[in-house]
Amino acid sequence: MNRRNFLSRSLLVIAGASTLSTKDVIAKAVASDAAGLGGKQTDTATSRGLYKLFQQPANDYYPFVRWWWNGDKVEGPELKRELALLHEAKVGGVEINPISFPAASVTDDLGIKGLTWLSDEWMEMLNLTFGEAKRLGMTCDLIVGSGWPYGNENLPLEERAQVVILNAQKIKGPVTFEESAYSLALEVDPGVTTKNPRRTAELISLKLVPNPMEDMSQIIDLDSQLGQQTIKFDVPEGEYYFYAVIRYDSFAQVINGAPGAAGSILDHMNAEAVRKYLNNMSDTIQAKLGPLSNNVRALFTDSMELEGTNWCSDFREEFQKRNGYDIMPYLPFIMFKVGRLGDVQDFNYGAQKGEALADTLRRVRFDFEFTKAQLLRERYNDEYIKWCQGLGVKSRAQSYGRGFFPLESSLGYDIPEGESWTTNWLRHVVGEEMSDEDYRRGRGYTMIDKYVSSAAHLEGKRLVSCEEMTNTYNVFFTSLEYLKVGSDMAAQSGITHSVWHGFNYSPKEAPFPGWIQYGSYYNENNTWWPYFKYLNTYRARLCSQLQNADMFTDIAILPANYDMWGEMGVQTEPFPVKLNVPYTSIIWESINKTGGAADYTSEIVLENSSVKKGCLCYGPKKYSTLILPKVTSISPSVMGKIEMFVKDGGKVICIEEYPSKTPGMKDAEIGDAMVKSCVERLKSGYPERFVMVPKPEDNKFLEWYQEVMVKYALPHYMEIGTPDRFVMQTRYIRDDGSEMYFFNNCSRIKGHTTKVKFPAEAYRGRNCWVWDIESGDRFRLALDKSGAVTLDFGPSESLIVVFDKEQGGEFRKPLPTSSASAIDLSDGWDVEFNHQYEGTTQTIRFDSLCDLKDREDTKHFAGKAVYRKTVTVDDPAAKVLNLGKVEGICQVFVNGSDCGVKWFGNRIYDISKYLVKGENLIEIHLVTIMGNYLKSIKDNKMLDRWVARRNHPYYAQGVIGPVQIYNK
Repeated sequence: MNRRNFLSRSLLVIAGASTLSTKDVIAKAVASDAAGLGGKQTDTATSRGLYKLFQQPANDYYPFVRWWWNGDKVEGPELKRELALLHEAKVGGVEINPISFPAASVTDDLGIKGLTWLSDEWMEMLNLTFGEAKRLGMTCDLIVGSGWPYGNENLPLEERAQVVILNAQKIKGPVTFEESAYSLALEVDPGVTTKNPRRTAELISLKLVPNPMEDMSQIIDLDSQLGQQTIKFDVPEGEYYFYAVIRYDSFAQVINGAPGAAGSILDHMNAEAVRKYLNNMSDTIQAKLGPLSNNVRALFTDSMELEGTNWCSDFREEFQKRNGYDIMPYLPFIMFKVGRLGDVQDFNYGAQKGEALADTLRRVRFDFEFTKAQLLRERYNDEYIKWCQGLGVKSRAQSYGRGFFPLESSLGYDIPEGESWTTNWLRHVVGEEMSDEDYRRGRGYTMIDKYVSSAAHLEGKRLVSCEEMTNTYNVFFTSLEYLKVGSDMAAQSGITHSVWHGFNYSPKEAPFPGWIQYGSYYNENNTWWPYFKYLNTYRARLCSQLQNADMFTDIAILPANYDMWGEMGVQTEPFPVKLNVPYTSIIWESINKTGGAADYTSEIVLENSSVKKGCLCYGPKKYSTLILPKVTSISPSVMGKIEMFVKDGGKVICIEEYPSKTPGMKDAEIGDAMVKSCVERLKSGYPERFVMVPKPEDNKFLEWYQEVMVKYALPHYMEIGTPDRFVMQTRYIRDDGSEMYFFNNCSRIKGHTTKVKFPAEAYRGRNCWVWDIESGDRFRLALDKSGAVTLDFGPSESLIVVFDKEQGGEFRKPLPTSSASAIDLSDGWDVEFNHQYEGTTQTIRFDSLCDLKDREDTKHFAGKAVYRKTVTVDDPAAKVLNLGKVEGICQVFVNGSDCGVKWFGNRIYDISKYLVKGENLIEIHLVTIMGNYLKSIKDNKMLDRWVARRNHPYYAQGVIGPVQIYNK
């Protein structure tokens, strides 16, 4: 199949998919169980109806959890108990996710039997879960298989994944080379997460080349020795490289697969095998339980970490058919040295290549990667979507990973999904960093989220889910505030629904801290578990609005992915170590932080876009500006579309370089000339609309983009007086024409004040409101005549600004964050420490407030600390209590009256109505995280795994202050 036919066929599949359209989302009935709306459908097409939904979100807007059925050691009473816990914590649904049991060396399984995936016993537990979830008004999604990527123990050989791997050896001649085929394969035994004992190896290419290598004609072909047990040949005088390409069958096993769904990985490039696997799952379940559509909202696929899979039985034939030449002569020379998940360990593996040859090999490597992506799209993605359609359930997927189209693979899915992280191996800190040099540092969202949400926007989908705040490092050290900040950042990238990662099935009787695979210890034994509902309600309110509006974007960014594929292969794991243009995601961030908004696009999308009135149009989206960050390779047809766009009034900003060549081998010389000719016409004919700008030498992209935006009049709907790296915003258009803006300060350390000027089309003829996501209240916001207002963001704080025609309402009067006449109350507190895990209580006199980790007698504390102080007040009217810096969840009581819980942001309370003249008792109830305590526990193997081996520092805890009281 040629590339043009592939594009057309893909679009037909997308168009025919049973997607969750804009109309579907707007019209969906709101579940009344959690909302208390008496079964009535809420009007989501008006601002008034949306505000009602905001105040009382329906269950399906609340976050779900990934529910790990550890080892499938599940029992009915415990399943019911855990569902009840989740329901009480305001969790809206569960993703049922069988997974392997944590290593027996770190925890006790209590002798509970592990059920086999798809067995009658397993399905009884599945059926019980479906019934109990329905009773509670909760939604169920079900993962396909177990672990990732899926497979099982009984896959026949022809249905197992394959990989080709290179062994390149430097040899100095003259010498006779002799080595067994077995040892050649063993030297590059795939570096996968879980090796498959059933793997077999076959040498498929043997070549000898001089070093350096200038031309393909220099290859000495040794393929005649293929099939022999010993490879032996004479090496001429000089320096050479011997290349052996080895094909491995059954090379890897499912990562963390549960019984019955572990074993060999499925070949995702074998459509028949994919259909057979999927149908076996659905047929087996439905024969026992009836239609899946009666119980399951969506069938889910985790991220496609295929461990480097790059081959299938007919790959050579398919490559020839699609590209017009044979891959085998080039195959050894386009490969790198790889490790786990297919990560490249050495991009310069093998002989040095001359410039002309290197260019040829880049083109072949692109064709290789594109063919692989085509096969995965056609034989896996399309088959999966059709399977879900046939079952009448939604298709939900993290449809990305090494080898997949990063954007197009999410097209067609009902619920495309991204992922956010608490941290990764970089040990960066969300909320404290926002690096310009490294796109990964300080970000909660991952690189892929913008691709996933862009695909959703291109199809008019509003439901974009997220494996939210993946936690494999600081499991016991994550606070609710930390989770909020990271998920807010994901929302800025386009995510509209959270699936927390993750809730571990763990019986009450399991030894402390329980059965743990991953996650932020969503467990009733966590100190902050009673307050988890506050975070879930916050997310539900926000998502109830994000899912009922369209994100406004009028700039498209074309990442230089085809250049990357040719230069270094596909790099689309959540945190690639190396990218060809590492600042790509910082471009959309900079646009966001200066009052604009962008989506990603792709060559496939551009080729199928139309040009109308100076805009690139695809589905419901239209873009007036296209940014090319160091894009050098582009197809002539797409370059032609860009020329049409510029001629029609569109604007193109090239960063660092102009496009100069076509990516693949076919008709490369002609294609290069066409691209260059088109670029020259645009440069000379439209210099004001087709420009090249250098990237900032100091990597200060925010400041750089502000200058570029002004100089080239790039679109932005909002003027932000003092942009900040931590302050982000997005704009949404709702179905009644009203507008919504979501702001958040993703710094947990510092606040930020800035003047914001909104577009006239937003506020003209409308009133401006602030919707308080934490409380569900709304207040009028006074703009000046120009449509501007000064917004003061505390650490971790966020707000929604709405423009609609609703009348009335009180004006917003935020509490002051400081006062020159403030009275400092930081000295002389009696602090009662109620230890959650040791069951002890002791009171310590604090002469002055401090960080609990800085005192030997409190640094290991975990639980609730009650700070008490008697304060004399002469005039109780209009008084504010400001707790200053607080690390933990706090609840203030004045004279026994509850003033409220605060778990993020400024801890400022209006205490006027609770004060009396004279003496007043102030209590601050402070709930810590549990991690510092766990550092003191010895001889607990599970804690050794997650605490000691991670070498966590002590985290700040307590009311640090200064605590002040002043007039509001």
